[in-house]
Amino acid sequence: MTLKEAKIGQTVKVLKLTGEGAVKRRIMDMGITKGVEVYVRKVAPLGDPVEVNVRGYELSLRKADAEMIEVELVKG
Repeated sequence: MTLKEAKIGQTVKVLKLTGEGAVKRRIMDMGITKGVEVYVRKVAPLGDPVEVNVRGYELSLRKADAEMIEVELVKG
């Protein structure tokens, strides 16, 4: 499943980043790397953006970027 498919209140673990080049680098620079846990805080009514907590800070991701992050459910 991707981060875009995760529901509000779920904690997920990043398995893989599928983006290419600069997009993948930007996601990694935001602290989303393999093995990190991400808590889904809010999803806007139309699904864009997705608001998450990662490494102790809040982050908003576009739906297109969230689709590039493969995750597995930890809890929630």
